[in-house]
Amino acid sequence: MSKGITSTEGLIRKVFSLSKADDELLFYRGHSDKDKYKLEPSLHRKTKHIENEAVMFRELLISNPSDFIGDLSALDKLVRMQHHSLPTRLLDISSNPLMALYFATKSKPDKTGQIIVFRIKKNEVKFFDSDTASCISNLARLPKDDKEKLNLTLGIDDFNETEEAKRLVHLIKEEKPFFLSRLIPGDLESIVCVKGKMNNNRILSQSGAFLLFGRNAVLPEAGTTSIGVERIDINKDAKEKILGELDSLNINESTAFPYIENSAKYISSKYST
Repeated sequence: MSKGITSTEGLIRKVFSLSKADDELLFYRGHSDKDKYKLEPSLHRKTKHIENEAVMFRELLISNPSDFIGDLSALDKLVRMQHHSLPTRLLDISSNPLMALYFATKSKPDKTGQIIVFRIKKNEVKFFDSDTASCISNLARLPKDDKEKLNLTLGIDDFNETEEAKRLVHLIKEEKPFFLSRLIPGDLESIVCVKGKMNNNRILSQSGAFLLFGRNAVLPEAGTTSIGVERIDINKDAKEKILGELDSLNINESTAFPYIENSAKYISSKYST
């Protein structure tokens, strides 16, 4: 039998054993195949998606306008797009380790799963109305050529005099009219942890938060000085048993993806054997 966590109880014990400073928060993400997945948002997995980010953003708004009526900011829209499978610069994480365990065990029974633990300082966690989050999120609306021309090596004053920076500020001011026209170049290539609005059933059910990636931002496998990364392997031979344990705790496809079609699929499978 391969190594790794073999039960829900084992994961809980492991989480309780993790040291955590008073000024830290822990977040989790589950992968069903530890060797396949990287810590990168879906947008970064295909060059064509990166090149067409602004186009995809607008096309989904055009084709499904009623779904976005209550979304006031670019971040709000990105969150909804993410949960409808459009590639975005968001990476889902959760404050609930059991939800991460579900994603680490729900598929690929022949592969070792993994839970990634993220350590983030409380004062570095952004909220949905953060100026930094607005600046990075609105990169999704900036056309490809403008995004590529952003010279993030310039000083703050010089950078804000460029046409590309002014266009980005214009987009930000559409959602924040009183935003000071002063972008910080370093912010636009950073990775920040963001807590979004709980106005999406999936965010609520998954205790969701996000890592929001700036332009060309990369999260090393070992983490950064501001985002610590640890890993917990999940035994592939125990996946089926763990899924049963999680189901008894009401963590399953129906509750992780709270849409009627998923509830129907879960109920059907529950009574099919």
